[in-house]
Amino acid sequence: MSGCRLMRAIRVSEFGAPSVLRLCSDVTVPQPGHRQVLIRVHACGVNPVETYIRAGTYARKPPLPYTPGTDVAGVVETVGEGVTAVKAGDRVFTTATESGGYAEYTVAADECVHKLPDALHFSQGAAIGIPYFTAYRALVHKAHAKAGETVLIHGASGGVGVAACQLSRALGLKVLGTAGTPEGMKLVLNNGAHLAFNHREEGYTDQIMEATEGRGIDVIVEMLSNVNLSKDLQMLAFGGRVTIIGCRGSIEINPRDTMAKESSIMGVALFFATPEENKECAALLYAGMEAGWLRPVVGSQYPLDKAAQAHHDIIECPGAAGKTVLTM
Repeated sequence: MSGCRLMRAIRVSEFGAPSVLRLCSDVTVPQPGHRQVLIRVHACGVNPVETYIRAGTYARKPPLPYTPGTDVAGVVETVGEGVTAVKAGDRVFTTATESGGYAEYTVAADECVHKLPDALHFSQGAAIGIPYFTAYRALVHKAHAKAGETVLIHGASGGVGVAACQLSRALGLKVLGTAGTPEGMKLVLNNGAHLAFNHREEGYTDQIMEATEGRGIDVIVEMLSNVNLSKDLQMLAFGGRVTIIGCRGSIEINPRDTMAKESSIMGVALFFATPEENKECAALLYAGMEAGWLRPVVGSQYPLDKAAQAHHDIIECPGAAGKTVLTM
């Protein structure tokens, strides 16, 4: 009986520093219920939001103890009753899990499980979930970006940033990206950006404005709004939109900057996406995988027992380069 089997999983029994991520080897393998899928996990993506939840600073806190992780890729072990979209043996990735992804097995609701084409390996599969669905939500559902518009992706070398570059290029936008290192800028250009800028350089916003011939940016995808938002508002074109994906503190802005261009600032939270919106996004992403333009970039990879190190590095690293992934 699978209910009697044990597995290795990361457990969090108290909120705090990365050291609260503890590897346990006696966790019971979960059982899939109605419309649920049990997945043998090969890789799990690490998202910045998971570090905020672990630290206890995020708006929503899971009941303790818990296993973090939403973006797994692996093979379907068994399915619960009512599941028809996938079967045992299928390669899949998820956008959410019920039991946590930093584990050798996880249970996910069937609507959060998507087939992974053979062309992508499991570490790439673990880099799809939150990054690509968030990028699509920001660009399409929130900013209503249209072909021919100019998009600026701040922090374009990270997981969501790379996703936003690839999606924006596929949607027919002119794509500008920023990164903090020369390697990051190269990565951005290799993943759909027409131009890349170093956001650590003095005067980089002037270079961006020059690239638009003074017209400004139609859509900004913002990963670090507590640093950039005031400058973002000044770079927007008339009717421009800033979508807020990441923030690590407060910032002072002048609301007059929004009046001058009738611009908008909008928050993006994948949590609020409807099943219909997620289905639409999944269909477009699958088409991208088939066509070959959706190619997740995997950055640092860590074994499961180094989850604490992964949490430390994803926040402290000087420049993102692809998606951070745990491997089982």
